[in-house]
Amino acid sequence: MKSLHLFVFLSNFMLFRQLLGISSLEKPTGNRFHMTGVIVSSSNFNWTKIKMSKLSSHQSVDHMTARSPGRPKRKSGLKEKILDEAELTFAEFGFAGTTTREIAGRAGVNQNLVRYYFESKQALFDEVIRRRGQILSGERHVALDRLIASKDGYSLEDLIRTYLQPSWNMKHSGPGGAAFIRLQARIHAEPDEHSLKLRREIYDAAVKRYIEAVGPILPELSRETISVRWTFLVGTYLFMLNDLGRIEDISDGLVSNITEEELLDSLVIFLSQGFKAPATL
Repeated sequence: MKSLHLFVFLSNFMLFRQLLGISSLEKPTGNRFHMTGVIVSSSNFNWTKIKMSKLSSHQSVDHMTARSPGRPKRKSGLKEKILDEAELTFAEFGFAGTTTREIAGRAGVNQNLVRYYFESKQALFDEVIRRRGQILSGERHVALDRLIASKDGYSLEDLIRTYLQPSWNMKHSGPGGAAFIRLQARIHAEPDEHSLKLRREIYDAAVKRYIEAVGPILPELSRETISVRWTFLVGTYLFMLNDLGRIEDISDGLVSNITEEELLDSLVIFLSQGFKAPATL
């Protein structure tokens, strides 16, 4: 029986040695076995306890702590990395043309890690949209509060520019911001109920506040007319901000180097005049 105990003990020790990264196990004398940092005697041994003299510097507590396969360390930043790469990939290939395998490859992580953070491709896509979409919507709320609180009042042009400026800033903030603006245009073109629900969740509160803010400026327009024209505004700015207008082609090259601010200025003037046209509803 004692020999059986010794056999089981040595088997467990071999596994323990692998977990610790220990490479040497020897029996120099008698019944005393030596492992790096561990000394055990087969005689008079308490099989429920293991005495460890010390661990080498590379054998940290984290090395000893059991973690599920693929489970990341805290504050690893891997979730943000996955979201960043997903944003670029979805913007380039669309939802249907993107796989979680492709995103994992771009992020340099195992595909299982993507599943650990996000239950599905749809859940990952939704989180990508919410991440910057909520920032964009929040900036619109704050900017409108400042505009309304202004002692000098505000014009329709001021209101429209205040709504559009955060999108212009985001597009020109870097590759991620530009990718999100392209992705935003994609989701606005999707008629399915899930996309509509996501857009309502993220954008509607801010949009409805801006629609309300038009009323005092143009009291002759009904809420219905203002709502329809604000919808025209959203479609127009998404089209132009994503460089889909082909201004250079349509102008036969007369307009080829329009700056982002010049484009915004022209768009604000155009949209403002459209709002001021006689009501048809």
